[in-house]
Order: sequence, then structure tokens, then C-alpha cells
Amino acid sequence: MKAVILAGGLGTRISEESILRPKPMVEIGGKPILWHIMKIFSAQGFNDFIICAGYRQHMIKEYFADYFLHTSDVTFDFSGGTREVEVHTTAIEPWRVTIVDTGLNTMTGGRIKRIAKYVDNEPFMITYGDGVGDIDLRALNDFHRQSGKMATLTAYNVGQRFGVVDLDSDNAVLRFREKAPGDGNLINIGFMVVEPEFIDLIDGDETFLEREPLHRAVDLHELSAYRHTGFWACMDTLREKERLQELWDSGKAPWKLWD
Repeated sequence: MKAVILAGGLGTRISEESILRPKPMVEIGGKPILWHIMKIFSAQGFNDFIICAGYRQHMIKEYFADYFLHTSDVTFDFSGGTREVEVHTTAIEPWRVTIVDTGLNTMTGGRIKRIAKYVDNEPFMITYGDGVGDIDLRALNDFHRQSGKMATLTAYNVGQRFGVVDLDSDNAVLRFREKAPGDGNLINIGFMVVEPEFIDLIDGDETFLEREPLHRAVDLHELSAYRHTGFWACMDTLREKERLQELWDSGKAPWKLWD
């Protein structure tokens, strides 16, 4: 099964980093967050990727073009008047990576529409290029198949950021209390599984994945939600990037499902 990663946006809310490179190429622990996302999939047996690139898409292509050099010890010998390359160690991944320039200003749904010919008319996964978690992708895929729906998203309780005010039915304050895990709302965190006909719900480049296609799937009773209760975080701001870096440095990054 192919995994489609949306990696083409401008990343304006983390402009301190994205002014120089695409947000999915911003590094956590010396590796792009895109690499971390792909490792999450690969650790669970999903190794065929389609990357929907856009903003500074050449940087993503160049990263994978030189991936062998990035992950190996290499000697370049120019002493004989030519360039000799000796590779001493290799750390290559079992990945097949298709990188598609889906346009600079194309919306998320439009990017999915543009890669339709690469999914081979088979079910495929979709996720965003800025979120990591310990999602059980095999369980997600099984849940999707058992649901019989056209599409399945992963729903996650993001929690309550602040303390809570409880009110009664007349809007009188009952109590102030600390936040609790059940206070937050469920949100769509990506890590979707869709059937190929889901692409038909997308009009074109101006379509947001999160709007018309998913709303149409709801109207057709063709959208299910897999509840994830473990760890998930997105890297939307510099503060969130620093938090992920802290987790990585601690040696206890919850999304690190690989050895």
C-alpha cells in the first residue's frame, strides 16, 4: 500500500525555518521531519511513498537524490586527477519514493488529485508532512477495511490547553478545575486510508482536502474515524518544533517506532 505525504505548503506559521526550506524538510535531531514520518510508516512495513511537493520542491528531490551520500561514510579521492568515490558504510532504507511537483499554490485536495495516476487504482494512505505519532498503521488499515467505507481518518483528542470552567444548564458557574484528558475535541490528524474513488470527490487545485471531499464523504455516509489514543504532535510553529526536538534529545521520542 502506498503512503501519500502532503509536503507542498508554504509553512507560513513556522517562517523562521520555512523561509529557507519546505516545512517537511525542517530538521528534528538532524533529520527532516519528513524522514521521521517515513520511518514511522517503514517501521510498520509501508515503504512505497508518494510525496506531494510544491514550495521549494527541488530541495526534497535533491535530498533523496543524495540520500545515499547523506547516510554513508565516503572517501572522495582526487589525487589521481580524477574523482574516485569509495563508500565505506551504508545505511540505506527499503523505500520507493515518488516525488511529484503538485504546484506552488495548489490546495491539499488538489495535490491528491494531481497524484491520482501514481496510486495504481488501489487503496492508499494520506498524511500531512508535519505530524508525527505512534499510530498503529496496521490496525488503522484493518479498521478501514472492516468499516467498508470509502475513507477513514485518524481522530485524536488534542486535550485542553487551559483550566476549565464548568457551567450548569443556566450558565451558572459550578466550579473551576484543572484540565482533564477528556476535555479536548477530536480532530483529524491525517493518517488516512482511502479508496481510489475518493479522488473523484476532489474538484481540482482549489479544493481543500479537509473541506469538500471529506464533507461529501460524510454526506454519502462513507467516512469513518479510527481513534488514536497514544502520542501525536504536529510541527506547526517554532515552539512545537523545539518541543519535538526536546523529546528527541531525551531519547524518549514516542514516535520512534524503529530501532
